[in-house]
Amino acid sequence: MPAPRLTGEQRRVLDWAAAARRDLPWRRTRDPWAVLVAEVMLQQTQVDRVVPRWERFLRRWPDPAGCAAATVADVLTEWSGLGYPRRARDLHGAAVRVRDHHGGTFPRHLDDLLDLPGVGPYTARAVLAFSFEEDVAVVDTNVGRVLARRAGRRLTPREAQLAADEWVPVGEGWAWNQGMLDLGALRCRPAVPECTGCPVRRTCLWARTGRPLPDPAAGSAGVSRRQAPFEGSARQARGRLMRALEAGPVPPSELSGVTGRDVAAAVVVADSLVADGLAVRAADGSLTLPR
Repeated sequence: MPAPRLTGEQRRVLDWAAAARRDLPWRRTRDPWAVLVAEVMLQQTQVDRVVPRWERFLRRWPDPAGCAAATVADVLTEWSGLGYPRRARDLHGAAVRVRDHHGGTFPRHLDDLLDLPGVGPYTARAVLAFSFEEDVAVVDTNVGRVLARRAGRRLTPREAQLAADEWVPVGEGWAWNQGMLDLGALRCRPAVPECTGCPVRRTCLWARTGRPLPDPAAGSAGVSRRQAPFEGSARQARGRLMRALEAGPVPPSELSGVTGRDVAAAVVVADSLVADGLAVRAADGSLTLPR
């Protein structure tokens, strides 16, 4: 049976994507573990920072079994500097689950992938599309922006996923999704979109109507919102405490100095790390990394 013909728009996107594709190391592999590590690292972290850390992480733990055999503390220490350490804890948990529940073989079904710790709808579909080349659509903040602007209105999560799924050309899942990610990152940018030469411009309702305000991408499904300032935030205090824990136990008397907060606020920060499974409290009240 011949493959369905591409629409003109689909062909324009694929042609543009082939010419503009960024040469990223995780695009040279179909190993699901390597893809998962990349996707988890890329959450909230810029591509340029991820590349060397992804390569180093995989040199140390090239497969789920190796990562599962490590301690959570080892993985958290390796993750240091990437931010949002819960991602590292969950990645270790995913490796353990692949080893213990899937015999070390990465699952190929959406529901099984969604059952892995820390794996949500985007990451699960990214593994399917980028490892197994399935015709599923991934919707991150970049893709969500393209979808909303093309529709000319804000989209609910269900609407965005359905629109993305219907747009994927049969047999082109890998190339299409990489292209959509690049389109959002390189052309359909948040503040200054470059519509000239965009392969979707002919069908983009927002562009065709003169890009009226408000931007339909603002508040649409999948599109991230501006983060609160990092300086002085709880995230900064948690990061300081995590870095201190990498060097050894932190007694209660040092919490305030390490976090830069008063005693009561420092205890709240410490309690949040314990609640998230990123630290454990010893009998004397000291904090250490989990083993």
